[in-house]
This record gives sequence, C-alpha cells and structure tokens, in this order.
Amino acid sequence: MEIGMLWFDDSPAPFVEKVQQAVAYYREKYGHGPTHCLVHPKTFNGGKNKVSGVVVKEAHNVMPHHYWIGTEEAEIQQELNLSV
Repeated sequence: MEIGMLWFDDSPAPFVEKVQQAVAYYREKYGHGPTHCLVHPKTFNGGKNKVSGVVVKEAHNVMPHHYWIGTEEAEIQQELNLSV
C-alpha cells in the first residue's frame, strides 16, 4: 500500500473496535471504504485478519498503536480501468 491514512489509537479498546473506528472515519472522510489496514505486529498481537471487510496485515514499518489504512495500488488501478 502506497497511499493511505495513518490512524493512532492507544486506548484500551479491543483491537477489532479500533480498526472498525478507523474504517468508519476513512469512509466518512474519503467517501469510499478502505481495503487494507497495516499494523505493527505488537499491535496486531494475533488479531483478526479481516475486520469490517478490510484485510489486516502485520507491517514492521508501522509504529505500535498506529493503523495505516487505505487501498492497495492494484485495486485502485483496477477501479480506474473499469471506469474508463
């Protein structure tokens, strides 16, 4: 994922709830839903691989308590090709 929104949440809320809040905010802000969410392995900590239709993956380049949420480049290109 090259483009996305960085969401920070260090609250004691459950992992799934944090991802759901980030997804809801993303949809409201950008007018469409994200497809992927990258999180630090310590933040993921055995969490679900899919939350609210969003694929969740571990990424060492994302800091703990941060959620990099967005759309994969290949999926953006596919949407552009379909709309032409």
